[in-house]
Amino acid sequence: MASPAGHISLSDGKVSRLIIRLAIPSIVGLSLNALQQFVNAIFVGTLGAQAIAAVSITLPIILLLTSVGQGIGVGTASFVSRNLGAGNSLEASRGASSALALAAPIGVALTVALSLSLRDVLALLGASPTMMPAALDYASMLVFGYTLMLLNMVNGFIVRAEGNTRYSMWTMITSFALNALLDPILMFSLDLGIRGAALATLLSQIAATSLYALYFGKQCGIVRVRPSYITLKGGRVKQIAAIGAPATVTGILSAIASLLLNRAAAPFGDHSVAAVGIAVRLLTIGALPIMGLCIGSQSVLGFSWGAQDFARVQKAAKFMLSVAVAFSATFSAVVVIFARPIVRLLSDSEGVAEIAVSTCIMFHLFFGLFGVQYVVITMLQSFGRARLSAVVSFARQGYLFVPAILLLPDIWGFDGVLISQAAAELVAGLLAVFVILRQFGDLKGRLPSRPTSGEG
Repeated sequence: MASPAGHISLSDGKVSRLIIRLAIPSIVGLSLNALQQFVNAIFVGTLGAQAIAAVSITLPIILLLTSVGQGIGVGTASFVSRNLGAGNSLEASRGASSALALAAPIGVALTVALSLSLRDVLALLGASPTMMPAALDYASMLVFGYTLMLLNMVNGFIVRAEGNTRYSMWTMITSFALNALLDPILMFSLDLGIRGAALATLLSQIAATSLYALYFGKQCGIVRVRPSYITLKGGRVKQIAAIGAPATVTGILSAIASLLLNRAAAPFGDHSVAAVGIAVRLLTIGALPIMGLCIGSQSVLGFSWGAQDFARVQKAAKFMLSVAVAFSATFSAVVVIFARPIVRLLSDSEGVAEIAVSTCIMFHLFFGLFGVQYVVITMLQSFGRARLSAVVSFARQGYLFVPAILLLPDIWGFDGVLISQAAAELVAGLLAVFVILRQFGDLKGRLPSRPTSGEG
């Protein structure tokens, strides 16, 4: 299969080198996304504790909306990469075109539904009367631009699945630079406050979506997005939905987990809500590079699985695991050791800082296991194993976390909030270790049926 300029052939090169070439642009792009959140947090932090709490209280909405794009994107990327590995680029193009056609009306429907009930939703999330105006200003602007953000996410997954992670990286760099430039202008020069932060994010998303439209419009990739390729053929949509649904549900569980965290912290005051928001933001910053590694590498796993080159699948998965665990363990140690100076960057409030230090430490104690969790989820998605993917995906913020956050705060107060997150992370990580060992055993059993590729 010929690769257009800017693409990396998924069948060429040493596995570890190929993964690095594909993953680095994704890591850079998603790390910039994390840095963008960090920069936004610094600017918002200058507006006071209520502004930080208002942004934190809207996090479940953002996670809910993002989860839909994540689900459609993951399902489409798995479909595209496996069909490219099998040599069927036409079917990959049909799947990509159909996914984008489904994403647009879904985005519009969610935008309308949330816009009509935003105040009630924020009240349900625990927004106090003092933070409600700021929360409405921030959330309403983000919800308004959601359809474009959804299309942007799905486009990014398609581009990375066909091997052009560099274009995705430069799109994210453009988005970050624009957001960083507009934040101080809109928030302070134009005196828009927290609404300015949301507007800066919206405008940067519009720019990214425009770049993806240009990419597909000029047919720069292997995958073609055309109206004539849009079909709702049951088997195709079912494959995308089966792999994407666990990712969407995981995102919904993240939103529910964030809601429960905020509601559990709310009785202890706005400072506690802000502290939890800071800790969750740091978790996101640590998670995004690992997600970037896995998203960039997923095309290799899916392509190799589609080509039934199981030796190559095994080599790719082992390399991903070593890198992901090394990073997540290092990030965990850095946050635990340097929690106080990190928190000081995100809040000028003494009351928030004191609570946030202990919160960040507890939330990151077992973050070293997150690398295992995300690698095994990515493997299962690439293999098309939807049910087992769901079991691992739902653990960390679903059936392990929810009972803990509902029970432990009543027993140990705010310490129960902190223990809930740490305990869920630990048990979910151990589950992922068990599953990935089983997956490696299964891959080893498949090797005799297929000669090794001879790659390193």
